[in-house]
Amino acid sequence: MSERRAQSWPMRVFGLLSRINYAIALIGGVVLLATVIFILVDIFLRQFADRGLGGSDEISGYVIAGVAAWGFSYALVERAHVRIDVLTGQLPAASRAIFDLAAAASLTFVAALVTSYGWRVFHRSWETGSRANTPLETPLWIPQSIWLAGWAWLTVVAAMVSICIIALMLMQRFDTVQSVGGIGSEVEEEV
Repeated sequence: MSERRAQSWPMRVFGLLSRINYAIALIGGVVLLATVIFILVDIFLRQFADRGLGGSDEISGYVIAGVAAWGFSYALVERAHVRIDVLTGQLPAASRAIFDLAAAASLTFVAALVTSYGWRVFHRSWETGSRANTPLETPLWIPQSIWLAGWAWLTVVAAMVSICIIALMLMQRFDTVQSVGGIGSEVEEEV
């Protein structure tokens, strides 16, 4: 029984990541819906009351950036990121696992790089009290912190997916790697 538990920990970790990111995606969807309602009310008021709420274009831009940054992690655990699968589909499971690990590790590196540079921008905005050059004069650290947190979360999730793939490879569960780090295929979608 303990051997079974030891073999399944990567899948339990991946399941937890999937559940967390599903909740984040639901929150993102609610935020997008609220933003759409805000924009519609603003348009309606401009059209019929000759006065809008103002700032809907600025706020919607911040929301899109934040939801996108947080949504990248959901796309990762749902295996929805675009990858070109010309050769890897023809390879044995062990060889495909190597490509899946390379993809997850590359994503981890890129996410960490963006997070690192994003932190510098956020920190500078925080220290200088930078504000948007708009009528709302939004303190830039607010939308930047939401965006940065999404990229930091992507870094954590991509690193955890990479660790799960390595563990599954060490356990020689190469077919299972596909369900963690592979790409979703048309064959899987039909099943």
